[in-house]
Amino acid sequence: MDRNGQGNKDMWIVYALVAAVIFGLRGVLYHWTSQRGLDRNLMLFGVFFTGVVVSLAFSLIERPAWTLPSLIGIGMGTFSFISNSSLYKGFAVGKASLVAFLTALPPALVVLFAYLLWGESLNGWQWAAFIALFAGVVMIRYSNDLSLRNLQGAQWGLLAMFCFAVTDLMSKQSTLAGADTLPTMFFMFATGSALFGVSWLLSRRRATAGGSMVRSGSAVPSRAAGAGPSGWSNGKTFLWGMAVGLTNAVGMIFILKAFALGKAGLVSAIGAMNILVILAYSRFFLKISLSKLEFGGILVAVAGIALLRVAG
Repeated sequence: MDRNGQGNKDMWIVYALVAAVIFGLRGVLYHWTSQRGLDRNLMLFGVFFTGVVVSLAFSLIERPAWTLPSLIGIGMGTFSFISNSSLYKGFAVGKASLVAFLTALPPALVVLFAYLLWGESLNGWQWAAFIALFAGVVMIRYSNDLSLRNLQGAQWGLLAMFCFAVTDLMSKQSTLAGADTLPTMFFMFATGSALFGVSWLLSRRRATAGGSMVRSGSAVPSRAAGAGPSGWSNGKTFLWGMAVGLTNAVGMIFILKAFALGKAGLVSAIGAMNILVILAYSRFFLKISLSKLEFGGILVAVAGIALLRVAG
C-alpha cells in the first residue's frame, strides 16, 4: 500500500485520539465544575443543548441527509443520560474507586458485542494493541482500596459501564446504517438535553416542596430564588454548561468519524484514553503526584497506541 493509502487508512486513529483529547478536556472542565457545587442537571442540560445548537448550525451549512438511521441518535442520547446519571449516583452513594474502576471497562464489552453483532474481529497486532490500551486504562483507574468486601455503589457503576458501552455500540451502528454525523448528533443531544432538562425541573420542584415544608415548621430562611447550591444563578449555570458543551459537541464529531472508519472496540479503547488528559491536569495544575501504577498504566497505554500504528 502506498504512503497516502496507509495515511488514509490510519485516519481513524487520528480522529479517535483527537476525540480522546477533547473528551479529556471536557473531563477537566467537569472536575472544575464539581468543585463549584453547581446544579448538575442544569449544567448538563446546557452541555447537551450546545450540541443541539452546533449540530443544527452546521447542518444549515453542510445540508446533510436526514434519514431514518439518524434516529439512532435518540438511543445514544438516552443511554448517555442514563450512564451519566448512574455515574453521578455511584459516586454519591458508593466508593469512588470502585465506580471509577468499573467505568474503565466498557471497551471490553464493546469488543465482545461488536464481534457478536457484526462479526467484527481483531487481528493479532490489533488484539495486542487493544489489550495494552485496556490494561493501561485499568491500571490508571485501579485503586489499592478496592475490596470485594465493600461493593457499595457497584450496581450504579455496572449500570454506567453497560450504558457507556451501549452508547459506543450505537454510535458504530449509526455509521454502519449510513446515518450522517450531524443529524445523528442532533437527535442524540436533543434527547439528552430534554432528559436533563426534565430532571432539573423535577429536582427543583422537589427542592421547592422540601423548602416549603421547612419554612412551615421553622424560621429557617430559604435560598435565594433562582440560585443553585453554589450561589450561581440558574442562568449562569446553564450558560457555563453551554460553554463546556462545546468540547462535548466537537468530541462527538471526531469520535463518530473514528467509528465510521475504525473497529468499534479499538475506537472505544482509544476514547478511554481521555483519562490521560485528566491525569496531566491533576499532575501539573493540581500538583497531585502520580502513583507508580498510574505511571505504568500511562506507559502501557502509549505502547498500545504505538501498536495500533503497526497493526495498520
